[in-house]
Amino acid sequence: MKQAVHFGAGNIGRGFIGEILHQNDFEIAFVDVNETIIDALNTQKEYDIELASDAHESIHVNNVRGINNAKKPEEVITAIVNADVVTTAIGPNILPFIAQLLAQGIHARRIANNATPLDVIACENMIGGSQFFLSKVKEYLDEADLTYVNQYIGFPNAAVDRIVPNQANIDPLHVIVEPFCEWVVDESQMKNKELQIKGVHYANDLEPFIERKLFSVNTGHATVAYNGAAAGYTTITEALTNADIMATLRQVQAEIRALLLAKFDFTETDLVAYHDTICERFANPYIVDKITRVGRTPIRKLGYDERFIRPIRELNARNLPCDTLIATVGKIFTYQDKNDQQAVELQAKLLSTPLTDVIKDVTSVTDVALISKLEAAVKANLKVKN
Repeated sequence: MKQAVHFGAGNIGRGFIGEILHQNDFEIAFVDVNETIIDALNTQKEYDIELASDAHESIHVNNVRGINNAKKPEEVITAIVNADVVTTAIGPNILPFIAQLLAQGIHARRIANNATPLDVIACENMIGGSQFFLSKVKEYLDEADLTYVNQYIGFPNAAVDRIVPNQANIDPLHVIVEPFCEWVVDESQMKNKELQIKGVHYANDLEPFIERKLFSVNTGHATVAYNGAAAGYTTITEALTNADIMATLRQVQAEIRALLLAKFDFTETDLVAYHDTICERFANPYIVDKITRVGRTPIRKLGYDERFIRPIRELNARNLPCDTLIATVGKIFTYQDKNDQQAVELQAKLLSTPLTDVIKDVTSVTDVALISKLEAAVKANLKVKN
């Protein structure tokens, strides 16, 4: 049986990556520091995934085990030596913290003279995740290890998409996920191209798929969250019962389609179908996704290369409409959540600093005309003393 090492035994790891690896006859070693999850994996050695749909279909996953990397790092290293694939779903901010352990596994794999090519795939919600991970791993590799990596270890970037809401189940391993999932891997960066995982789409150019997902799913989800919060809703599903919020989502999708069609070789028919599917996914009555979860960290979401400002910049540079995206940015600046540090910080900035300066600081936009448009959108939603 093929061996997989997966960093991150959380809901996405078990409910998405774990499912696909299981369907491809992998034995999966989940690596995590969550003792409850790891102990349950080692006791039960199996778990069930429930699809959030009318049928509530159940998918059984077995041949799994857990390794606590804080307590038994040597077991992780041994697993990497013998692995056929390594994956992660641990969060972009955590990747640097496991880089040394992966480097130790790669070093041990070289010492064991394992010449079987291995790919390390970071399945994170970020652009260039695997290559970012590689940059951190390299800090712990010597010259011989680096030569070995260049020859045998690939770090192909990936794009992943599946909604897995926050949940608390009696069985700590049980996980509820939406039926839809998409996993795209950059084949050009792979070292073991003979290992083709069913359920994964391999592409030679990942950028179109990453931007389609980021600007469609992430931007769309956040659009519903911030417009929903402004209207007083608490969940995404509730917000989408409001015809105006659904219309806003549809208009944002239209603006995003114009950008994707200008940049990449998509067809409008395919993008419309893709966006229709996204609307159905967001409105799934079996997925209870809180607006506070989707809308959290508003300052990060207003970043220069993030889900709103980047498409706005690129649409604006092409003289294409982006009015609905800009209007939504205005609502992000009004977003309040006393339990979200960034939301509190943003409101504090607006009370103490001129609005134009806050916009420049948070978004890093330098285009004067665009800053003016953003400022007008914020003022339409928030009274700020300048």
